[in-house]
Order: sequence, then structure tokens, then C-alpha cells
Amino acid sequence: MRRSPIVLAATIAGTAGVLAFHQRAPAAVSATASAATTTSSSASSSATTRSRSSSSSGSSGSGAGSGSSGTATGDAIDTRYGPAQVRVTVRNGKIVRLQAVQLQGGDPRSVQISSSAAPVLAQEILARQTAAVDAVSGATFTSASYTQSVQSALDKLGFKAADGSRATLQVPSGGGHGF
Repeated sequence: MRRSPIVLAATIAGTAGVLAFHQRAPAAVSATASAATTTSSSASSSATTRSRSSSSSGSSGSGAGSGSSGTATGDAIDTRYGPAQVRVTVRNGKIVRLQAVQLQGGDPRSVQISSSAAPVLAQEILARQTAAVDAVSGATFTSASYTQSVQSALDKLGFKAADGSRATLQVPSGGGHGF
């Protein structure tokens, strides 16, 4: 009987804590990622010079090392939770920036999932320099639509991954609850 006031007080404190909890609303639905640049300007300019000289010495392929540059917005890829569309910037044959123009946002859960998955996908794409990346666990629809949109933007820019890989994730059809 001596423990019952302690247990009762702990239960009340725990219940009050749970009831007082307020979930944060997502700040924004769009996500942006940029490649980090830590080289000095002289190293950067010598890399540009090497890139131009290799481009002019007969290297005519697109993609890594070709010096291709530009920005393109990928196709809006629709899912049952809403569309995803990504803008891609390529400089000197490297993917340097990804910006989600729109992400799934039909309901708060979709916003939460797509807002957390997009930066992970962007980081992977920037690191691997291809849209052929794995899906984020629990964000199947976002992952597939995001990478398909990135691939369409890369196609518009004429960018090809150094290893020739392309986005292969497909937006699932039918049942399931993965976003």
C-alpha cells in the first residue's frame, strides 16, 4: 500500500506529459540540397581548366567530366499521395543542386514523410551523381516519384551518370501504405 501513492503520482505525471505534447507542424514541404564546396578558388579553376581541356581533346560524351551545365525541372510524377517534382542543377558535368518544387502533401502524414525523405534522397543523389539510388525506408512513393523526376530533369540536360546508371524505382500501384 505504500507504493500506491508513488505509482498514482507517476501515472498522473505521465498522462499529463502525454496530453501536453504538441506535435510540430512541418516548416515547409519543399527541400533543397546543394553540393558542399570546400575547395579553394585556385583548385576550382584548375579543375575547370582540366575539364575544358579534356572536353576539347575529343571527349564528346555527356555526363561526368563533359562540362555540361544547366538547370532543368523534371516531370511532375503523380502518386496517390500527390505529385513530386524536382529541379536539378548541373555544373561542369556534376549534379550540384536538387530542389523539390513540389512533394506529396495531401495530408499531414504525407507531408511529414516526404519532407523527411527528400533531403535523404537529395544527399544520396549528390553523393553518387546518379538518380539510381535506393528508396528511403517507409517512403516508397516519395522515393520513386522523386528519383523519376530527377531522372527526367537529367535527361532534359543530357546528363548521364559516369557508370551509365538510371533511376529504376517505379511508383507502386495498388495496395500498400508506403509513402
